[in-house]
Amino acid sequence: MANLQYVLHKGNKNTGSLKFVQPEAMQAVLEFHSGIAGYAQTPLVSLPNLAKQLGVGQIFVKDESARFGLNAFKALGGSYAIARYLCRKLNMPIDGNSFNVLCSEEAKAKLGTVTFVTATDGNHGRGVAWAAKLLGHKAVVYLPEGSSQERLNNIRALDAEAEITKFNYDGAVRLAYAMSRKHGWVLVQDTAWSGYEEIPTWIMQGYTTMAQEITAQLNGITPTHLFLQAGVGSMAGAVLGYFAALWQNNLPVTVICEPDKAACLYKTAAANDGTLHKVTGRMNSMMAGLCCGEPCTISWDIINNFASALIACSDDYAARGMRLLGMPQSGDARIVSGESGAVTAGVLAALMQDPELAQLRNELGLDKNSRVLLISTEGATDKVNYLKVLSGKWKPENK
Repeated sequence: MANLQYVLHKGNKNTGSLKFVQPEAMQAVLEFHSGIAGYAQTPLVSLPNLAKQLGVGQIFVKDESARFGLNAFKALGGSYAIARYLCRKLNMPIDGNSFNVLCSEEAKAKLGTVTFVTATDGNHGRGVAWAAKLLGHKAVVYLPEGSSQERLNNIRALDAEAEITKFNYDGAVRLAYAMSRKHGWVLVQDTAWSGYEEIPTWIMQGYTTMAQEITAQLNGITPTHLFLQAGVGSMAGAVLGYFAALWQNNLPVTVICEPDKAACLYKTAAANDGTLHKVTGRMNSMMAGLCCGEPCTISWDIINNFASALIACSDDYAARGMRLLGMPQSGDARIVSGESGAVTAGVLAALMQDPELAQLRNELGLDKNSRVLLISTEGATDKVNYLKVLSGKWKPENK
């Protein structure tokens, strides 16, 4: 049964939460990524026929399936955080030449072999493993229960030690933290908590490369609406924060989308009591990359200040988005978008087409003049399920 819940949100627009994603400072992040072999801007795709079908002015989709050949955006955060850590060990600044310096024999001799450890629903761990291997170091990766074998295999293919644990995502994070303390490994986690915020901040800064590319690709167009998916909220907070600092009073109406089985940000906003609210237990949504039960402290500060609405939705909406992007209107480009990548497209379609959501559509100001920006954060990272969804064989009760 399709399920969508929402809370309209009016933040305080406190710009103090944006101090670490200021556009001028983030130029160094883009320069670093540009220095990595294989770097290229991922496409920003216009879908005019889908826009016409849904009744909005324009739809732009940032397609992250081509990012460094890893099928997802996550390597942007892991690579930047690992490089920042190693550069600090070498007492050197991070810039466009840092990747080459860190790959040098001289740097490796000074650093020795560092082991980086993380927990992941799939894409972040793959990015950490990729960056560690490129730079000549090791990675250990823990996945939560229910993770697909394909995602595990993709991480192991990068020479990382990886296993599917008996824990949910947040339990796997605690395991990674415990193992970092036990073995002296470096925890590279894409969520933050009190006492662990520096590396997550670097990861969020790494994600701003997407926002910087989008800004250039829009070529002066400012979207009226921005839809962002969230697990712990790090990507959503980073992109929203960058745009809030850049566009200020022209910030798009921003909608944050989560699985209803793991809607920690939605629950926190709905409670509106100044406390972060967690989701516990098994989070069995097919949106695996978003199945996180505890909000990231530093990203929540941004989302709380600048998001316009938070939505918790069932897997049906992700499936709807996957089909819309994967089987496009005639004349539109095809975008292969996985479960976590496509949920925002599915939610947008529901808002524009489903009568029961007309009030929310009106509250958000979505109409024929709207210019909507989406980010497809991953390609088909679980190909078996992707093909099942597009063929119509997937049913909600299967998950």
